[in-house]
Amino acid sequence: MSTNVIIPASYETKLSPIQTERAIQAVKTTFEQALAGALQLEKVSAPILLKNGNGINDNLNGIERIVAFDSPAIDDAELEIVQSLAKWKRMALARYGFPVGQGLFTDMRAIRRDEILDNLHSLYVDQWDWEKVITYDQRTLNTLKTEVLKIYAAIRQTEAQLNASYPELTPVLPERIQFITTQELEHLYPELSPKEREDAIAKQYGAVFVMQIGGLLRSGEKHDGRSPDYDDWKLNGDIILWYPVLNRAFEVSSMGIRVDKKSLLSQLKEAGEEERQSLEFHQAILNGLVPYSIGGGIGQSRLCMFLLQKAHIGEVQASVWNERIVSACQEANIRLL
Repeated sequence: MSTNVIIPASYETKLSPIQTERAIQAVKTTFEQALAGALQLEKVSAPILLKNGNGINDNLNGIERIVAFDSPAIDDAELEIVQSLAKWKRMALARYGFPVGQGLFTDMRAIRRDEILDNLHSLYVDQWDWEKVITYDQRTLNTLKTEVLKIYAAIRQTEAQLNASYPELTPVLPERIQFITTQELEHLYPELSPKEREDAIAKQYGAVFVMQIGGLLRSGEKHDGRSPDYDDWKLNGDIILWYPVLNRAFEVSSMGIRVDKKSLLSQLKEAGEEERQSLEFHQAILNGLVPYSIGGGIGQSRLCMFLLQKAHIGEVQASVWNERIVSACQEANIRLL
């Protein structure tokens, strides 16, 4: 039976199970410290549950089913498992009172029940969610690129330190990350699908930040879906790396400058979701109750998988897989945790 799992030819993990666990902790410790220092972030506690109906939970592309339940302890209110903290973080910036240039990051844990499972995707999602305060005048591509460069430098620093402890993990990242818009990608590769374009550009450069995701391209198609109410579609993007183990593009981060009143109203209209304007989160933006900000998510298991040069995310994350995936991985010497 077929699966969505790519099986590399003659795959052999470079680390034993106990080395893998130690290396996972080394990656997380090293990268957290580098990220917090570079972006001026404080680590804060994060929720795994949110109340339904206030617009704070991330609805991703708007079609994914949120895991929800009611609780007598909370007056029978419907509670939702977090899908991401893209909106919660911006509200938290206001509560904590962070000044311009500073912000927060969290250990985000989420369940995405409708995820299609493959080498990079799990029902369980763990990432560093971060957000920092900026001014209105800093809502520019230059600000976005500056933060991308800092994050990429933190990734390369982590890769170098991991190589010092595990010489068999040869560094693969280029010195520089390149920048390109989705429209430029479509112009370069009009005959390819969006994902094929990412493969092509990532293979060419090794590391690329693909910008301006969510709106329609000149072809009338979208490069990819984005919720209309957190990123400004003209000021966002994904950090994508070339991954030799799987011979494909590898997204490690989605980020962006967040919507202001004008871009929120425009994107809600384009998405046909203008009714969301009445929700608590959206009213906070429309009434200026939350700061201008930039933020994103960086996959913890994704980054560990990439830096430890694993073939499947289940090698660095304990999750649940169907029997077809388990069987295929066993046959290919891929050790799922």
